[in-house]
Amino acid sequence: MNPIALGVFLLIFLIVTAMGFLAVRWHPAADEHTLDEWGLGGRSFGTWVTWFLLGGDLYTAYIFVAVPGAVYAGGWPGFFAIAYSTLVYPLAFTFLPRLWSVSRRHGYVTTADFVRGRFGSRALSLAVALTGMLATMPFVALQLVGLRAVLDVLGIGGGSGASPFVRDLPLLTAFGVLAAFTLSSGLRAPALISVVKDTLIYVVVVVAIVYIPLRLGGFTHVFAEVRQTFARVDPKTGTPRGALVPEGQGYWTYATVVLGSALALFAYPHAATATLSSQSREVIRRNTTILPLYSLLMGMLALLGFTAVAAGVKTSSPQTAVPQLFENVFPAWFAGVALAAIGVAALVPAAVMSIAAANLFTRNVYREFVKRDATARQETRVSKTVSLLVKAGALVFVLTLDDTVAVNYQLLAGIWILQTVPALVGGLFTRSLHRWALLTGWAVGMVYGTVTAYGVTSPAQGHFGGNAARIPGIGATGYIGLTAFALNVLVTLVLTTVFRAAGAPEGTDETEPSDYTADRCDPAGRATRRP
Repeated sequence: MNPIALGVFLLIFLIVTAMGFLAVRWHPAADEHTLDEWGLGGRSFGTWVTWFLLGGDLYTAYIFVAVPGAVYAGGWPGFFAIAYSTLVYPLAFTFLPRLWSVSRRHGYVTTADFVRGRFGSRALSLAVALTGMLATMPFVALQLVGLRAVLDVLGIGGGSGASPFVRDLPLLTAFGVLAAFTLSSGLRAPALISVVKDTLIYVVVVVAIVYIPLRLGGFTHVFAEVRQTFARVDPKTGTPRGALVPEGQGYWTYATVVLGSALALFAYPHAATATLSSQSREVIRRNTTILPLYSLLMGMLALLGFTAVAAGVKTSSPQTAVPQLFENVFPAWFAGVALAAIGVAALVPAAVMSIAAANLFTRNVYREFVKRDATARQETRVSKTVSLLVKAGALVFVLTLDDTVAVNYQLLAGIWILQTVPALVGGLFTRSLHRWALLTGWAVGMVYGTVTAYGVTSPAQGHFGGNAARIPGIGATGYIGLTAFALNVLVTLVLTTVFRAAGAPEGTDETEPSDYTADRCDPAGRATRRP
């Protein structure tokens, strides 16, 4: 344990915690007991706050440790995150402004709210809500995995000689802090903290990408060391440790994972929550043009995986490679700053994700099927309770399962959330898809994706040992989620034709074409446009 690094880490953590509790006083509303206020920050965030919130929401602590960790462990697979984050923003530019406009017009809080209003189907809305909650849980857990990696490097977590309670006490404490300021301040807390989080991360990454290679003799030396290391044969598997570029069928795997991840990213509930908290359609459009700056940041992060290889970092888990690199190379005080940046990067997305999952349950399960006449105050109280349960479930997930297994379950999240894209994104542009066909396509994609992923085994993890399998009809190995999505779309298109021909009843569409292009809404909720 380095006392200076630990002291700096704790000081920043305390400052961020205080900001989380004080955020409730940031632009307070007349009535905080509504989901619009607690769960969406009053739908009042401007361009820069939204930029920081979306960045803090999508570029998480696990991205901070997993992307360079994957590069450290195997080379080219870790770079898929940079590729898909580059592709995702042109896609988001086309549909997120439409989602904001129609949601603001009708008061939608979740993506399942929109699906319910667009297709008039409670069953389809429930499917989208349950899938969103299911896909969010592993993501919350993985923020805690990233936080535990930092605590382990600091020497205050993970000690093998301690009792389980003592070993996990720092993580339990961090969980308590996260739960407390989320209950108190709602979405305003992660929005305010994300400004500090992103500033810290940019400073740390820019310093690291300059300072560490200079310490190691420059990038020429770094890549020379990486080539030598990756050429060595792993004594356990008999194969080279890694490669700088894909080989053979690896191109199929890489391309399909990139495309599938790009399609899935903004379908996650936490991405929609951050989007709907914005004050205008133009804020969303601006953000999809400046958020690619985070892709540049991820490129730098990926290169830190190579610097960890060149620096001779030895660790039992790739997830701790970069935190351990910071501990080994930086002065103690800056190592504390760097590790605090990762720790804070866990709190922001975990808070937003738990709020998003709670809003889905409250609006699309509790209000729709349990208490149709729930008041705004009752909705907020239920959402606060469920957000706490989501974080508690994620904590149990982390404490009881091996971290590597948690990663494999997280890969399922992408497979699952992709099955909601036809209803969500398709519904934003067309009403031609039949609600029953969408529900059947969703079910087929969920079953196929889950069963196929379950069948992918590895000697270390058993079932759910990966996210790629043979693509039917092609034979190459590709991302299971994209294959399941293609099957989902095919079933939806075919059954739409069948149901229409059979005269199956359509649901009631409560939206109008003008709802999808409105810039903002007047006090009465009517859609308006700027001249």
